[in-house]
Amino acid sequence: MNNSQKAVSCFNNGFNCSQAVFAAFSPELGIPENIAYKIACPFGAGMGRLQETCGAVTGAFMVIGLKHGKSNSEEEHLKQLSYDLVNKFTEMFRARNKTINCRDLIGIDISTKEGLEKARDMGLFTSLCAKYVQDAVEIIEIIL
Repeated sequence: MNNSQKAVSCFNNGFNCSQAVFAAFSPELGIPENIAYKIACPFGAGMGRLQETCGAVTGAFMVIGLKHGKSNSEEEHLKQLSYDLVNKFTEMFRARNKTINCRDLIGIDISTKEGLEKARDMGLFTSLCAKYVQDAVEIIEIIL
């Protein structure tokens, strides 16, 4: 199973978009999956269901940081590299999906109980969100 399949399977098994993307890469980058799930948990549904930046996108940003992020004051070049990769990722995700904003990607306000139920009834999470998870993983694999 490749990372894209792993992430979509994880998402379809009850983890949020951010968890699915981040956990698909975390073991190979030194973070156990169970820890990755905890770290990424609040970022799902556009950060705590605020529907801001898509959780698949923030999961990808965490992968970039884990692989190339600055970890001490001597590594300023890595900070710039991670910013450059975030910008490249965002450009590619927008080329596929027009936006990185969860609310715009889903088209329904899921911050309300009614909106969340409507999105579930319409199957938006299993169709749209699974696609965004897959896109995020595919893009990460291209740029890293």
